[in-house]
Amino acid sequence: MSSYLADLDRQRLPRHVAIVMDGNGRWATQRGLPRTEGHAAGEAAMWDTVVGANELGLEWLTMFAFSTENWNRPKSEVRYLMGFNRGLLRRRRDELHRMNVRIRWIGRRDWRVPRSVLREMEISEALTRHNTGMTLTIAFNYGGRTEIVDAVKKLLADHDAGRLKGEKITPESISRRLYAPDMPDPDLIIRTSGEERISNFLLWQAAYAELYFTPVLWPDFNREHLYEAIRDYQKRSRRFGGLEEPRD
Repeated sequence: MSSYLADLDRQRLPRHVAIVMDGNGRWATQRGLPRTEGHAAGEAAMWDTVVGANELGLEWLTMFAFSTENWNRPKSEVRYLMGFNRGLLRRRRDELHRMNVRIRWIGRRDWRVPRSVLREMEISEALTRHNTGMTLTIAFNYGGRTEIVDAVKKLLADHDAGRLKGEKITPESISRRLYAPDMPDPDLIIRTSGEERISNFLLWQAAYAELYFTPVLWPDFNREHLYEAIRDYQKRSRRFGGLEEPRD
């Protein structure tokens, strides 16, 4: 067993960890490099974190790769990110498949996403669909508010089509219409780079998530930082709005 895992309680692992991978641009700027170099450096951090999460035995890992607001970045950077993510899939999907990892995507698959990227997304999902290990979910062209809007639209469409059949509007009825309704809510959300906000990430699902902020810029993040966040998580008491059980 890795020494970094020795003091983690395997019986109290978060079922679902979600990560806002932030700081690529600042990492590059600090080194006098183009912002795109920061994104390239972030691939190694992403891969080491995914491998570490799988080694630990996490069931679900979700990573925020591209938001609906990222389209407002310079066109050259957006073009780079589209090509980078397409290439990342080609480079890593076979390795993930051999690791028994299931790849999933959440976000809008609309006209803004190049067809070549959509195709790579579909190939990776199909290849790993029946894998039984960790589920790696990539939030791409994703926004938490947009996801809620899309869920409500589905609910209204089901109402207009007469498909509700007595179903009431409840938190559960909206949850069933999110992008990945089978995905459990995150237990732990990690954000890198020192920013202390979740920036429109999993807004509905994050209601009772534990938040962990680290000053480490994403390209410098690795599995050791992931394990440190989980150690911190294991020290917390999660009451979900209730009271802590009295001790004898």
